[in-house]
Amino acid sequence: IRIFDCVTLFPAFGIGRLKIVAFVQPRYCSNVARTTANSRETPAPAEKFKSRISSGPTFQDFIKGVSVNKTSVEKSEYHDQHTYFSEAMDMGNFRKVYFETYGCQMNVNDTEIAWSILQKKGYQRTLELSQADVVLLVTCSIREKAEQTIWNRLQQLTAMKKKRLKSQSPMKIGILGCMAERLKTEVLEREKLVDILAGPDAYRDLPRLLAVADGGQQASNVLLSLEETYADIMPVHHAPQGYSAYVSIMRGCDNMCTYCIVPFTRGRERSRPVGSVLEEVRMLSDQGVKEVTLLGQNVNSYRDTSQQQFCGTELTQLSRGFKTIYRTKLGGLRFSDLLDHVSRIDPDMRIRFTSPHPKDFPDEVLQLIAERKNICKQIHLPAQSGSSEILKAMRRGYTRETYLDLVKNIRTIIPEVSLSSDFISGFCGETEEDHQQTLSLIREVGYNVGFLFAYSMRKKTQAFHRLQDDVPAEVKQRRLEECISVFREEAARVNGALIGSTQLVLVEGQSKRSADELCGRTDGNTKVIFPKEGFNTAPINVGDYVLVKVGFDSLIKFFLTTFFHYFPSQLLIMC
Repeated sequence: IRIFDCVTLFPAFGIGRLKIVAFVQPRYCSNVARTTANSRETPAPAEKFKSRISSGPTFQDFIKGVSVNKTSVEKSEYHDQHTYFSEAMDMGNFRKVYFETYGCQMNVNDTEIAWSILQKKGYQRTLELSQADVVLLVTCSIREKAEQTIWNRLQQLTAMKKKRLKSQSPMKIGILGCMAERLKTEVLEREKLVDILAGPDAYRDLPRLLAVADGGQQASNVLLSLEETYADIMPVHHAPQGYSAYVSIMRGCDNMCTYCIVPFTRGRERSRPVGSVLEEVRMLSDQGVKEVTLLGQNVNSYRDTSQQQFCGTELTQLSRGFKTIYRTKLGGLRFSDLLDHVSRIDPDMRIRFTSPHPKDFPDEVLQLIAERKNICKQIHLPAQSGSSEILKAMRRGYTRETYLDLVKNIRTIIPEVSLSSDFISGFCGETEEDHQQTLSLIREVGYNVGFLFAYSMRKKTQAFHRLQDDVPAEVKQRRLEECISVFREEAARVNGALIGSTQLVLVEGQSKRSADELCGRTDGNTKVIFPKEGFNTAPINVGDYVLVKVGFDSLIKFFLTTFFHYFPSQLLIMC
């Protein structure tokens, strides 16, 4: 291969043409004896050809001033630096940022990470949309309805932006998170609604992207990473009244369930080092936080291999009877190790975790939950379906019988456990018999809380490529309503067992129904409404623990205020 021409580079976002750096002299990608350009060579065998390729020059040979003998660290630093971009250009200069967070708790944590990065660059945060110079939407792609909510919001924000174009500080709009990753082309091109796009692994690049947008260009970074955990970035927690906080411990997912878009928007699993997690939890404890929720797309598959001493040869243990589509992993500190360390930091701090996968509940995790008083006796156990045939089509790695065996084992080890679950109605190929099996599973298990959805096919998933979305929309909706109805009945029975019991409740704030009432949650994550008066103590504050005796009236109030669990709408946090 001969190179005769010169190289001209163009920045991706159009700042301008770079000067021609060098003429590259003719050279051959081989260390074997040279032949003239016009000579004919007999085609070499495959082995000889591979040898020539491996011994030839690398990309570094064609870049002026770069030595091929530099260390890998130096190469990395070279590529990470934007020599055309001065450090001062990505400063915020006190511009105001407004966040809107949609979706799961991971997006809440992502908001805190993004804000931590921007704050260090001199941006300010505003709670008033009208004052914002930059509006960032942290988005969700798990369902079609979630994405449609974002499209509608972008239309509203674009109308606001046009009204401000003649002002001194035109508004910039950005999409962050899963929707940026899944719909990158559509988001940038559809009616030019956004200025910047940043995927879940690109938040470190936000200051540069915003600086490029200030120059009148659209800017995008949606590259997924095999390593990014933001372990060195301390999130700026924005918890209500400071009583609770979310702590991300891992990112991505390797399960590849056929219906799920997460592996394609969040990437492969990688876990944050134990030391980084413990440092954040200690900081929160020092700030007086009373409840921490450990977060991950598959939180209990946590596996820290960041240090050599952690990388043993012990195989990862799964729940009995469960399997995965990937090869069993080796070594690393597991979820039980992390949970053990976290629970020891502050005995008065409640520890929760979400969202787990049923396959990652070996006995050691369950026994630790039973043993530690401050690890909440509440487990989210997503079933998705009660039919073994549908579970196989979903590629969940278990059957109905295996799931029920796990439920039995959990209740044997943790008798007082509260269970919650996820279910999808109308998945590809679901028959009426499959649906009835789901209803019977709901009745047999008896959950406290449920999150139920009609199936929404997502592009890129295996279901999109291999299966047919053949259940009519009206059938999906009817089956969903039947699942909700059965869930209500069973939740009433399960929660009715609390009548007459005394529960330790963490106070969350004033009840939305009455200024004379407070609300909080039990260890089992059941919401309780109780009167402000009636306690022979000092005034009750948010973040206090109080003992509440549950009566029939309290239970009625509980059901009146918690139906949103059964009709889960898109979470919207405007802050």
